[in-house]
Amino acid sequence: MKIKDIKAREILDSRSNPTIEVKMVLEDNTYAISSVPSGASTGSKESLELRDKDERFHGKGVLKAVKNVNEIIAPNIIGMELNQFEIDKKMLELDGTENKSNLGANAILGVSLCTLKCLAKINDKELFEYVSDGNYNMPIPMVNVINGGAHADNNLDIQEFMLVPIQKKEKERIRCASEIFITLKGLLKDMKLSTGVGDEGGFAPNLENNEKALDLLVEAIEKSNYIPGQDVYLALDAAASEFYDNGLYYIDNKNLTKEELLDYYTNLINKYPIISIEDPFEENDYDSFKKLNEKFNNKIMVVGDDLFVSSTKYLKQGIQNNAGNAILLKANQVGSITEFFETIKLAKENGYKTIISHRSGETLDTFIADLGVGLSLDYIKTGSVSRGERIAKYNRLMEIEEKLN
Repeated sequence: MKIKDIKAREILDSRSNPTIEVKMVLEDNTYAISSVPSGASTGSKESLELRDKDERFHGKGVLKAVKNVNEIIAPNIIGMELNQFEIDKKMLELDGTENKSNLGANAILGVSLCTLKCLAKINDKELFEYVSDGNYNMPIPMVNVINGGAHADNNLDIQEFMLVPIQKKEKERIRCASEIFITLKGLLKDMKLSTGVGDEGGFAPNLENNEKALDLLVEAIEKSNYIPGQDVYLALDAAASEFYDNGLYYIDNKNLTKEELLDYYTNLINKYPIISIEDPFEENDYDSFKKLNEKFNNKIMVVGDDLFVSSTKYLKQGIQNNAGNAILLKANQVGSITEFFETIKLAKENGYKTIISHRSGETLDTFIADLGVGLSLDYIKTGSVSRGERIAKYNRLMEIEEKLN
């Protein structure tokens, strides 16, 4: 089946910033539409998200990326047979840079994702079925219910405080998270604290320190009639590059060395039912990731996000250095589905836990839910159980679970 038409346009994401939407039409009029998410705290090694940097939208317009799809990518791949590897390869050749800085990772991913969706359709399969080797797994949600760092205008340094409900059924995990979220809202109201939400739908109160957020989560779990460390665990995304400067980490109103920060995390892990810490150190400190990993001997997930940026190149460095034992997976960090799948394959082959993830600037596209299930990934991060662009992914997960049953 050949590609008949490709058209990109500028739309808005969940933070009211522009992003790119792409529609691909095949010769039999089968079509797919994809929209590309955008991060707030981004690793310096990520592929480039092309922005216009002019007077529109405070410089965040994506008309250049739209133009690159419509005037460079489309003329080169219209008429091609629908083949994921060949289409991605053609776009990477057209771009010609390691970090997608000519065409933009957002332009490339929009087309790459449409290709995948069209392939599923012409094979008369849903996306989760098409990407599967016959095995499915409902990924455990990591639900961001308190936002800090770059995701909120409050005084918390740690970017995400997450619930990890481990009930057998996905719908029960989501129900559990929802009940705790509503309980947490009541606790914050009683304390006369803000119940406004941050970029990813979690609450964003001002609290005296990061531990207070964890205390609140434990209380909300218990008041919702669940057992912390048995029904529900906790996870953190420190996003430590955001509070790192000149060799020191500024956290809880103190400057800490990397050794002192390791002790800080050790105290939290010993005190609370934490099973995962993402980006505990700045994005180039493989050695500290290794020390935290070895200290807890795989008892918790030490997750690389900015460390690996979903790239085989950086994941290989992590594997060689024993830096971490889990990887966060964001398609727009690498820019093409082919490269994204290569990273997932490498992670699985080396025993790394896999966590597919949204971005803080999201759309209603639910492809991460399908990929999480179809590729048998371990966990999924798609924000809190509030805001429509997050809920869309949870609803899709429950829909897929019903189909599989």
